[in-house]
Amino acid sequence: MTHPLSHERIMAEAERIKALGETAEREARDPVNQPTINNWLEAMGNDNARFRAGAAPPSMAQVWTMYGQGGKPSEDDPLHGMMEVLTAEGFTAVLGTNCEQTYERYLKVGEQLRVTTALESVVGPKQTAMGEGYFVTSRNTWYVADEVVATMLFRVLKFIPKGAK
Repeated sequence: MTHPLSHERIMAEAERIKALGETAEREARDPVNQPTINNWLEAMGNDNARFRAGAAPPSMAQVWTMYGQGGKPSEDDPLHGMMEVLTAEGFTAVLGTNCEQTYERYLKVGEQLRVTTALESVVGPKQTAMGEGYFVTSRNTWYVADEVVATMLFRVLKFIPKGAK
């Protein structure tokens, strides 16, 4: 069971990080492009003609702003910041639990995306089949120019594995 002082520290840090609001916008490394769309379509077994003619599958929104191999989150990334807090308090395991995405429109080849991230919530401690932990939810918002084109709530369980000391 989580020590009360540990819980207080975790929740105080969660509130501090939430109060920072959205991160600065981070621009995608590359604009939306047909070769990356083609690779995605092949990997997903999708042969929709719309996506071979300049539109990107909506579910690709996150692809454009991933850090890539060797890429690192910024110092102000709220999800990674909260993960570090929980790790320091002994919650060393992580399990993705769910992801809710909203797409406002199709993206088009040539568009340049930007993303912001915010800490939405931290809930816990909860006893789960995996062990005791906290559910951490972040919110990403993708933009083209001033237009919101997609959002994602991403929730993970950061926990102490059952049986761990």
